[in-house]
Amino acid sequence: MFITRECDYAVRVIRSLAGREKLSVGEICEKEGITAPFAYKILKKLEQAGYVRGYRGVHGGYALSKNTDSLTLLDIYLAIDPDMFIIECLDPEHKCARDGADGEPCMVHRELAAIQTELWNMLKRKNVRQILEGK
Repeated sequence: MFITRECDYAVRVIRSLAGREKLSVGEICEKEGITAPFAYKILKKLEQAGYVRGYRGVHGGYALSKNTDSLTLLDIYLAIDPDMFIIECLDPEHKCARDGADGEPCMVHRELAAIQTELWNMLKRKNVRQILEGK
């Protein structure tokens, strides 16, 4: 499936941190129904993307380092799965056996590429703040 559970949980993590100064991993897990090991894995990827910041120590935790006005679902999904394609043949690193193999473009490949583009456009049409506010 295109949008993995990890991508879904990453949005939950961002949602739990939105509008808060800082939350512990335990608080995030309790709020969003995520296991701690999975939350740490997601938080590490979100931190590498520059979307959250981790704080160490007794009063440590995580906080957003980007405003929800500047984040979209696509940003979050790509931070978790940078090779997110609806079908493998759309990945530029993958050699599609049908597209151009006989000198002819694969029209199915072309249609799926258009769908992929439209889907990515839809995933970035609203920022996270707008989504959380129901706008």
